[in-house]
Order: sequence, then C-alpha cells, then structure tokens
Amino acid sequence: MGERVNRCLCISSFNINNLAGYLASNEMGPALDVTVAPYGQVMQLLVDPSHDLWLEKPNLTVVWTQPEAVIAAFQNALRGESVDVEALMADVDAFCQLLLHLQGRTTTVFVPSWTIPPSVNRSPLIDLDENIGITSLVMQMNLRLAHNLKETPGYFVLDAQRWQQVAGTGAYSAKLWYLAKVPFSHAVFKEAAKDITSAIRTLYGDVRKMIILDLDNTLWGGIVGDDGWQNLILGGHSPWGEAYRDFQLGLQALKRRGVLLAIVSKNEESVALDAIQRHPEMILKADDFVGWKINWRSKAENIAELVHELNLGLQSVVFIDDNPVERDAVRQLLPEVLVPEWPADSLFYAQSLTELRCFISNVVSDEDRERAHMYAVERQRQQARAEIGSLADWLESLDIHVGSELLSESNLPRVCQLLNKTNQMNMTTRRLSETELMAWAAEPTHHMWAFRVTDRFGDLGLTGIVSLEQQRNRGRIVDFVLSCRAMGRNIEEVMLGFVTEQARALGLSEVYGAYVPTDRNKPCFDLLKRSGFVFRENRLSFHWSTDLPYPTVAHVTVEFEELRDSSRKVG
Repeated sequence: MGERVNRCLCISSFNINNLAGYLASNEMGPALDVTVAPYGQVMQLLVDPSHDLWLEKPNLTVVWTQPEAVIAAFQNALRGESVDVEALMADVDAFCQLLLHLQGRTTTVFVPSWTIPPSVNRSPLIDLDENIGITSLVMQMNLRLAHNLKETPGYFVLDAQRWQQVAGTGAYSAKLWYLAKVPFSHAVFKEAAKDITSAIRTLYGDVRKMIILDLDNTLWGGIVGDDGWQNLILGGHSPWGEAYRDFQLGLQALKRRGVLLAIVSKNEESVALDAIQRHPEMILKADDFVGWKINWRSKAENIAELVHELNLGLQSVVFIDDNPVERDAVRQLLPEVLVPEWPADSLFYAQSLTELRCFISNVVSDEDRERAHMYAVERQRQQARAEIGSLADWLESLDIHVGSELLSESNLPRVCQLLNKTNQMNMTTRRLSETELMAWAAEPTHHMWAFRVTDRFGDLGLTGIVSLEQQRNRGRIVDFVLSCRAMGRNIEEVMLGFVTEQARALGLSEVYGAYVPTDRNKPCFDLLKRSGFVFRENRLSFHWSTDLPYPTVAHVTVEFEELRDSSRKVG
C-alpha cells in the first residue's frame, strides 16, 4: 500500500463505532485513519458538500443504512400498509442519486446492502410475494441499488446479508439496539471489516495471483504412487471423494476469474500427470495449470524456481498443502508466500478455499478469463526458444506486433487493473482507483496510452501502460507499466520509443521519468539503466532529449495509429 494515507469516513443510520474499531485495527492492512459521523446524519452528509467531515477529503467512505431509515415506502411496508412497488423503487432511485452526490468528495464508496430488521414479524406464506413480502421487497431494493450504482466507477455494493449469516443466530441483539443503537453483534462488524479491507487491498493491487497446490491428499485423496490413479479418492459416492471434487470445482472457478493454478508435489512426474489426465473424476486437467514442479526436491526450492520461470513475485503466491510439515518449511524459507493453515479433514477443503480473502477482484476482464490459456501458450513460446537456441532468432521468430490506444471508457477497467496489480515492470507503482485515474487523465496536460501485444502464438491482450505529464517544455513519464508475461521481448524499449516520439510530437524538448524503488520493481530499474536514457543517480531519474530519435526494435512491428492523437479524453 506504500505511503498512501487511507482516510475512511463511516456514515450510518445506527451506531457504527464497532465497525470503525475493526477497520482501524485490522492486522492485514491497509492502515486506515477512520472517522465516524454521528449516527442518523446520513441525509445531511449526503446533501451537504460543505459539512466539516468532508474537509479532510476521505478517500474511502462507507455508507451503511437500515432500509427503514432511508426509504420511506419501506417504512410503510413494515407497518403492514399496502406498498406500490414502483413507488418503492422510486425511493431507492432517489437515495442512489444522493449517494452519487459523493463524487468529487471521496474516491471510493462502499454501500452495504440492506437487510431485513430482525424484529419484523414475517409470514412464511407470503414473504416472497413480489408485492407484499418483506423479503421480496428487500431483495428487489438491493437489486435496484446495485443496478443503479454499478456503472459509476468507485461505487461498490457489499453483501451485508452474508455477514449476518456468518454471525448466525447471534447477529442481532435487541438489548444492544435499545441501549446503544447498535443493531449487530461484534461478529457481524468483524466480518464486514474483513470484506471492506479486502476490497481496499484489491483496489490498490495487494492481491494474490496464483495458487500452488500439492497433489496427494490435497487435490485428491490417497497417494498416487502407492495406490495408483484408479484407487484415488475423488468424486463418486464417497463423501470425501465428493469433497475433493468440490474443492477442484472451487479452484476452477477461481481460475476462470484469472487466478493462476500450478502444482508443486513430491511425486514421479509421469505418474502424477497420468492421474491428472486419466482419472474420470478430475475436474482440473494439465491445461488448467500454468506450470508444475513434480519431483523429489524441496518444495520451497521448487516454488521459488517455478515463480521465477513465470516472471511472478513470491508475494503473488498462495501455497496449499495438506502436510503441516511442508507448510511450515515453506513459511520459514519463503516468508512472502501466503501459506494458510489447512484443515486436517478434506470435507472442509472447499469451505476453506472460499474463506481466503486474497483473490477478490472488482472486475473480471477478458484477459483474466484467458490468463491460464495465455500462460499455457507462453510455455509453447519457451519451448520454441529452447528449440531455436539463439535469443535473437527466437525473438525474430515470434512475429511480435505492438499497438497503442488512448485511455478510454472501454479499456479503463483493464488499465486500472494492470496499473494496480503490476509490481515488477512498474516505474512508480502508483495505485489509483478508476475514479482517480479518470480524473487524472481528464487534465489537458495529462496523457495515457495502453498497449496491446500479439505474436504468432496468440494475443497477449492489453499488457502495457505509459502516461505522460506535460511540464512546460518537458514531459514526465508518470506511469510505465508492463505485465510480467510480456517482459523480456523488447516491448519495453518499444514503449519507451513511443513515449519519446509522443513527447516530440507535443513539442517537448525532453522526456524523463523518476524511478520510485520498491521491494519488487527492480526489473524496471534494470531496464531503465540499459535503455539509453541518461541516468541521474542523485534523483533516480532517467532523461531523453527529443532531438534524438529513440532506437527502433527490428523484430517488433508497431502499429501506433494514434501517435499524435492525444486530444480525446476519458469522460
């Protein structure tokens, strides 16, 4: 999270101090400076931009309300009166418009969904009647709330009903409500804080990208080398076999959201791969894994080697293994890797996977859905490199094409995702939400471009970002970002050449960038050192005079149709 100051304002129709305490003291980060508005002041704060609480400019705002406190038509429904559903939805629309007034006052708005007051006397026979059932009305209100806010960058509706389900029967205390206007137990607020802080970490790029899995008694029950693949516990009518299958289904769902899967296992590789391909109940096949190390070496050694081969960082990895000794060894030797405690009983594997909060995402892009395929194709590229031998000949054989496009509404989610998740080839590791990025790019002296890459093996998708700020006769490179899967093919040099040409087209005499070191982005520093840019060590800055053309890369075809078209802005 860097040095970013995360000021959080909590606005609520009830006493929300317990949530504020959990947010401020969360151990996983980020550090939050939390302010609590007086409860019951929701409408006043939404409509009054000059209120004192907005003077500190919170970047995060939580607006948690009870539906009966802000939706007049719902109050009537609770009293048993007949309710016009259209009028109820109109009240929801009006409340959403008030929430949208927060644009410009805060960057990110979290809105917990509405839940049914526990004191309501409901009839099970009519509770889901779309016109009079309280449960049905709340469901419709929440769907309308989510629909109204989903297109506005920086607004996120969170599932408060799940928090109450986790807390169980102790989620509500009538005594707490009447004595202190606290409607929920500590368990509810603790679960809410977990979701909110996980969401914040996601928005600023602190997420895990890959799960490395053991095989025996982790992906299946039994020891494949001893039992044979035909006798593994997986699927079928066994409760444990069904549990292993559901665990694999959960992993498959994560893969479809862009999480990479890999294997590190002490086994004979041919025996293990044979089981993966031939067992009829295997959900995950070899093509679902971006790589594997199946041998008798140390698992920590194998993990480090595999992660390096994939151009990832150890901070991106979660390691799941049934063996507590192996888990402890990886924790000790590779402290950056997240190694969760894992249940001894496989019946709890699928549940434990859902409880990991490090894979959540605010957007699932086409690149996410295709990520595993892209890494599988990358294995083909590396195999071709081994066969060809010469690095220069291999690069020439790839037939690389790089195209640029301006930041736009259509690519904004992917650009923001790439900006916030990329750590190695990232000059400043600046983290911005979609709202902040849009505001930055809208300035007339600010320019941002995205880069797409293809080669003869396929489409790598949107993999690079460069942004430039005009400063009189100079241009400052604000962001220089390239996905790890595209590193090492001279695409970096093509992007540097692009931004120097763009600076020349804008009439600037010099383009420069200031490198901001982190514990992960040394590959970017190494690139800049060999780039030909003049390095000023005292400022960690790199400079290029636009009087000089930047060297072209012979084996890359460039398609920069919008090189001098920097007039269009996001908005």
